Amino acid sequence: SESKWEEMGCPAMPADDGEKLAVKVIWALAPGGADERETLWAGTTPGGLFRSEDAGRTWRLMTALWEHPGRKEWFGGGFIDPGIHSICVHPRDSRRVVVGVSCGGVWETRDGGDSWTNIAQGMRAEYMPPEQTLNPGIQDPHQIVQCAADPDWLWAQHHNGIFVRSAADEPWREITAPVSSFGFACAVHPHDPRTAWFIPAAKDDKRIPVESRLMVNRTRDGGASFESLRAGLPQENCFDIVYRHALDVDGAGQGLAFGSTTGGLWASQDGGDTWQEISAHLPPVYCVRVAG
Repeated sequence: SESKWEEMGCPAMPADDGEKLAVKVIWALAPGGADERETLWAGTTPGGLFRSEDAGRTWRLMTALWEHPGRKEWFGGGFIDPGIHSICVHPRDSRRVVVGVSCGGVWETRDGGDSWTNIAQGMRAEYMPPEQTLNPGIQDPHQIVQCAADPDWLWAQHHNGIFVRSAADEPWREITAPVSSFGFACAVHPHDPRTAWFIPAAKDDKRIPVESRLMVNRTRDGGASFESLRAGLPQENCFDIVYRHALDVDGAGQGLAFGSTTGGLWASQDGGDTWQEISAHLPPVYCVRVAG
């Protein structure tokens, strides 16, 4: 039979919410665990996390996070309002979910959303006054990803650099990468938690590739060292920025693809060693996902 598209419901703030806020942007969508075929999670601005248990037809706000006293510290990063952009569902325990908030840190639930804990300890926010630099509640992770094979390994591309958390209940550790540790996108190998990719950029003042040369940073030892991958990528007059959802890796950990704000799309079949331009004339690319 011929399949047809069905329009999903749209997350909305409760009508009786005292703040009288409306959902402005649906910033992230993620499926539930393998045992939750009808479950979807949605992250929005102004900082709402929603859950659907009927494949997106209806949604409910995760009030335990929305009403958490720590949410009062959140503020906007790229948007005026804070936003939830990263949602990582534990592949072996669907009740464990990690979300990233700009700017509000990294939050985890281990009971399906009934309670939440900020786990951003160890992150550093140099844009804040010195006494607030290490405050978990005002951190600006740009993207959080987890290794499918070892989901306690989390990587973060943060506004102030790259951070890794290799075990549950441990603090984050800051990593220094070549050229620049600033950027938006990151990806982790699905089978090897020590292998991850990042696309650096000039920080804040220009928001373009450093020296107008596009590159990908790859670590294969948990951040102890990096390789700067440039083969096949433009190395002059390049102004492409890669947004947080616009880099992805396949299930084998060898096929990667990313798209840019200026409509470029590149792919690699060898883990990032070499890249091929697929298109240079797309509209701005906000999200890329690799199948297989």
